[in-house]
Order: sequence, then C-alpha cells, then structure tokens
Amino acid sequence: ISSTKLMSSTGVFISVALTQVFVWPFVYLIFLMILIFSKKETFRTETRYILFGHSLLVDLIFLCLTDIVVVLSYSFVVIPLRFCIPICMLIGAVTACAPLTIVAMCVERYVAICMPLRHHAISTSKRALIVILMIWILSSINPFVDMFILISTASREYLSQLTYCHYEIMIPEKMHQFARGLLYIVGLVIILTVEVFCYVMIYLAARAASGDNKKSASKGQRTISLHILQLVLCTAEVMCPYIEAVVMQYDINIYLIVRYVNFLTFSITSRAVSPLVYGFRDEKFHTALIYYIRCKNNTISSDTIKQS
Repeated sequence: ISSTKLMSSTGVFISVALTQVFVWPFVYLIFLMILIFSKKETFRTETRYILFGHSLLVDLIFLCLTDIVVVLSYSFVVIPLRFCIPICMLIGAVTACAPLTIVAMCVERYVAICMPLRHHAISTSKRALIVILMIWILSSINPFVDMFILISTASREYLSQLTYCHYEIMIPEKMHQFARGLLYIVGLVIILTVEVFCYVMIYLAARAASGDNKKSASKGQRTISLHILQLVLCTAEVMCPYIEAVVMQYDINIYLIVRYVNFLTFSITSRAVSPLVYGFRDEKFHTALIYYIRCKNNTISSDTIKQS
C-alpha cells in the first residue's frame, strides 16, 4: 500500500511539474508583451494593438486560472462548490472571450486592407474599447445564465458539497450540457464563417494589389490563417469536456490522463498562438520583446521600438 501511494504521489508531482514547464514560459512571454503594450503609446492608441492587448490579458487570466485548477485537481484538493462557482464563471467568460476577440481582430484586418480609405474613420481606439466591452458582455451571458439555473434547480446538498473546480459542476444536467455545447459550437461556426469571409476578401485584395499593398495584403492573409488555426483549437477545446465525460464513466485514471493531455494540447497551445501571431511577426512587438529578453535595460527605450 505504501509503495502504491508513493507511486501515486510521484505521478502527481511529475504531472504538476510538467504543467508548470509548459504553462509558465507562455505566462512569462504574455506578461512581457502586456508590459510592452502598457509602455508604448502607439500600442495603446492603435485598434489592432488594443485588441491584441486584450487577447493577451484574456490568455494570461485563462492560463493562470486553469493552471491553479489543474494543480488542485492533480493534488486531489477539493473545495466547497460555492467557492468554485466564481472561478468557473471567470474561466467560462475568458474562454468565450478568446474566439470573439479573434474575430474582432480579423474584421479589423479586413477593414484595414479592403477599406484602406475608411480604416482610420472606422477603427478608432474608442470603438475598440466599445468592442471589448461588448465581448465581455456577450462572454458573460452564458456563465451567469448557468449560475442562475444551477442555483434555482440544484439542491442545498449539491451546493454545499466539496468538489474539484471544473466548469461541468455548474451544468450537472445532461440536457443542459448538450444545449450549452450546441450553442457554443453554433457560435464558433458563425465566427469561423466571418473569418473565412475576411480571409477570402483579403486573398482577393492581395491578388489585385501590387507593390507594398500586395505585401501588406499577403501578410494580413497569413495572419488570418493563423487566427483560423487558433479558432479550430478553441473548437477542439470546447469538445474536450464531452470526450472526458464519456471516458470518466469507464475509468477515473484514464480520465485524468485524457484531461491532462487535452489541457496541454489544446488549452495551452491555442493560447500560445496569439503571441506567435503578433509577438514574433509584428516588427514593433518583436523588436521590443527581444530587447526585454536580453535584459539590456529595465525600461523600454522609445528609440528601440520606433518603427513604422
């Protein structure tokens, strides 16, 4: 029995340590980018950088919260369900924020490339902040609805039990789970349709353009391609709980393994795409990021990241 417990403890330790190895480099990278965003006025006034900064913030919140939840789960720590509900609601909101922010960034690129003369009039910093507010409102609807349904229908015993923190505790009824999943997938299909439309229009603009315009359109086309990849990963992440629910009915140990692999593969990978899209491909962010990593100074020099 003692050797079995030792093996179990060793497995938990390895899983938790491996999670930190995967998560915290991305957390560090995203934190650096948010710091760069806050230091440069250009980033705070241009629409695409405002949306990118919001995307980074959402990814940072998601990675930190899910890391805490995974560590607690693999350490077999249970907490009262009432304390889990706010955490689950925030995770649900930031999960929905990610694809909505992606589509906003794609539409901004579509306007910039296909409507260049109207871009500065349409894409303003004030409108970007309004879009972000709308994204949070739309993303919070489902978590609040799920919370009200749970409080209205669940028994007092269920609400007072100890549990692991995962969003499925807020939707214990199978019909509710199915309806929520179907609604989320429909939303992602609509978002994917918008992104494909933007991609096709930018592709046509790239074919018709020449010189610098053609280069800009081609770059925008590649950026949206990466956004579509990120959206596919978000879709796969939504499907993971349903696969995990089926596996859990047969073997709890296999369920924990599948849940862990899904977390590393889809949750972390999909959040790592955003820094790769803008952090390394955008000249301003790339220059500033290299500057910070090399630790040449504690502050960002305006001359270092001054590029058009």
